[in-house]
Amino acid sequence: MTDTAGTGALPAEGLPAARVLDEIRALRAADRPTHGGRLFAYVYDPGVAGLDELAQAAYAESAHVNGLDPTAFPSLLAMENALVAAAARLLGGGPGTSAPDVVGSVTGGGTESLLLAVKAARDARPDLAEPRIVVPASGHAAFAKAAHYLRVALDPVPVDPVTLRPAVADVAAAIRPETVLVVASAPSYAHGVVDPVAGIAAVAADAGVRCHVDACFGGWALPWLRRLGAPVPPFDFAVPGVTSISVDLHKYAYAPKGVSVLLHRDPALRAPQYFAYADWPGYTMVNPVIASTRSGGPIAAAYATLRHLGEDGYLRLAASTRDAVAGLAAAVRATDGLRLMAEPESTVVCFTADDPKLDLFVLVDELTARGWHTQPQLRHADLPASVHLTVTASVAPRVAEFGPALADAVAAVRAAGPVVLPPELVALAGGLAPEALTPELVAGLADGLGLGGDTGVPERMAVVNTLLDAAPAAVRERLLAEFVGLLQRPAW
Repeated sequence: MTDTAGTGALPAEGLPAARVLDEIRALRAADRPTHGGRLFAYVYDPGVAGLDELAQAAYAESAHVNGLDPTAFPSLLAMENALVAAAARLLGGGPGTSAPDVVGSVTGGGTESLLLAVKAARDARPDLAEPRIVVPASGHAAFAKAAHYLRVALDPVPVDPVTLRPAVADVAAAIRPETVLVVASAPSYAHGVVDPVAGIAAVAADAGVRCHVDACFGGWALPWLRRLGAPVPPFDFAVPGVTSISVDLHKYAYAPKGVSVLLHRDPALRAPQYFAYADWPGYTMVNPVIASTRSGGPIAAAYATLRHLGEDGYLRLAASTRDAVAGLAAAVRATDGLRLMAEPESTVVCFTADDPKLDLFVLVDELTARGWHTQPQLRHADLPASVHLTVTASVAPRVAEFGPALADAVAAVRAAGPVVLPPELVALAGGLAPEALTPELVAGLADGLGLGGDTGVPERMAVVNTLLDAAPAAVRERLLAEFVGLLQRPAW
């Protein structure tokens, strides 16, 4: 008998729409909650009634519009230009500013924006056989991805273990004749602190090098916090020497994913970002971004979101977020054995443990069991392991619940004790070269950690995180790539 439904995406006979939607809803039941203020990573929820419905309707209106040719779909061009102008004005550019000629492009996300910033800087210097970029160690991993994809050398600058920022003098020392781009974060994702952008941009300008400010995470939050009186340091186009800025609208502009904006101080700086090709018998390809075909859905949804919320709406959301950050930070300070990695200055609360008996990875699992989904961060150089909370406006009504949940989770961690791995496993993780981690070896290790077979994603990750924390970065990368590969298999 033929199974007309099947278990995959393509049944022998098509299914009714209602059944398909029911299947998707059933699959979604296993996901982390995207709304409700209990997920501190990956999603950005303003808690505004009706906003999802508006964005979904706007998305549907333009879902089949193709951004490949702006002359064919002027509606999309108009919305893109409006989004770029809004981002530029918010970040110190536009008429009447010191950066009146700012231009930009709408991309599919922060990683694409950063890739394009590196591409533009690289392609502006065709005379260099081995271009390089200078990036703080706290800079987003997407810069390493860009360096890998674009064959650009990456020169990381260490961050101070106390301030969590790079020293301007160290950035200046890292700049070479082959450097095409210097990076600063506003703020860094891991800890939520703003790099010394003015100093970094100045040394880049002195060397005749572009300076990109990665404000993907905070570019749509810091300006509103500044208007509310927060002491936000200079980071945008008002800073001389800043040549480009990236800001994600699917973060604190609360647009659906994925929409980011990459801004350049003037058109000449943006020009190398474009790719054009005419030496074939088809249409002449001209792309400002990486993708050629692009759905207009995310752009229309972002446009609708900005138009609906307006400046007054974003100020209210920023105030709620600020208050939520303060409440969460107070809960951490009140918990014995925990300490903030930095006093919050943006939308991040990041904390670590002073007590070696207080296992942060077990704490993350205990918080998850109580409905609070946080993000563990592994140790790096002189920086300890930590727990990251991305705070959004929807968290504000939940803040009073977090303190007791945190205290209860900490008590459970103390009772359970830290994860103890077999010494031979720790030695294996620390001593193996990445190339020695064969798929067979990693599969056996995954089975031992509860990641093998058809078990799916484990509910508790403390053992896995402890193993990764014990391994060098290169081994972590290899292990995680293999682990994710075990999870991403066809549903036959």
